[in-house]
Amino acid sequence: MKKHSQWSRFKFALAGLKAAWEREASFRTEVIVTGIVLMAMAVLRPEILWWVAISLSIALVLSAELINTALETVCDALHPDIHPLIKVTKDCASGAVLICNVAAMGVLVTLAGHLLHDW
Repeated sequence: MKKHSQWSRFKFALAGLKAAWEREASFRTEVIVTGIVLMAMAVLRPEILWWVAISLSIALVLSAELINTALETVCDALHPDIHPLIKVTKDCASGAVLICNVAAMGVLVTLAGHLLHDW
């Protein structure tokens, strides 16, 4: 049974975000892009449904990147040398991040088209 308080669990999660920020350029890029997108959303003020779609897309991309980082870290710790199965594992996790990013871009492009049509 886990004996950590909710506060401790929250601090663990923040430590994970900090570690990803420090270790992964992709995560830093995605966080910066998130900030830019949210600022643009605040200026353009689209309907609430677009906020939901963008928010879910952001959550999906950042979560996938965190899982990818965690998986790569475990793989590197368990088998630091190049191994064909570890490569497949890392490539699949990276592919998942790519799919999430492409889906998020699709939402963003669709939103841009919607806003340009209304403009």
